[in-house]
Amino acid sequence: MLAYKAHKVFAIVAFVTIVIFWTSTLIVELFFDYKSITLIKSLIVFPGLFILVLTIAITGITGNIITKKSNKEELIKVKKKRMPIIAFNGVVILIPCAIYLNILASNGTFNSIFYGVQVLELLAGATNITLLFLNIRDSKKIK
Repeated sequence: MLAYKAHKVFAIVAFVTIVIFWTSTLIVELFFDYKSITLIKSLIVFPGLFILVLTIAITGITGNIITKKSNKEELIKVKKKRMPIIAFNGVVILIPCAIYLNILASNGTFNSIFYGVQVLELLAGATNITLLFLNIRDSKKIK
């Protein structure tokens, strides 16, 4: 029961963190100046990525504990199929993009490369938000 509660809390914190990254990026890009963009990019890298990586790790650990005790095998299989996509997007696209965009922003480099990477980050982030939302929805059925 403790693992389920921890899984729920950390999954929601991870989800909300990603939503905050995504929406703050979009809002600052559309309505604020370069100084504000630089600040958001910096905060996403630290403390943002630290919080996100920690909460996702705990979510994964508790998720594995829960699956061993659950009889909802089909839902678990569906959730587990989404996880490699979420992990790939996070490790291969989102984390490197966040770090690179922070470097570019801190150097005042707001060019086509910056905005190309920004679009990639927003697309991968939207994908992860969708997949994590589906996993949270499905988790409510597993208890």
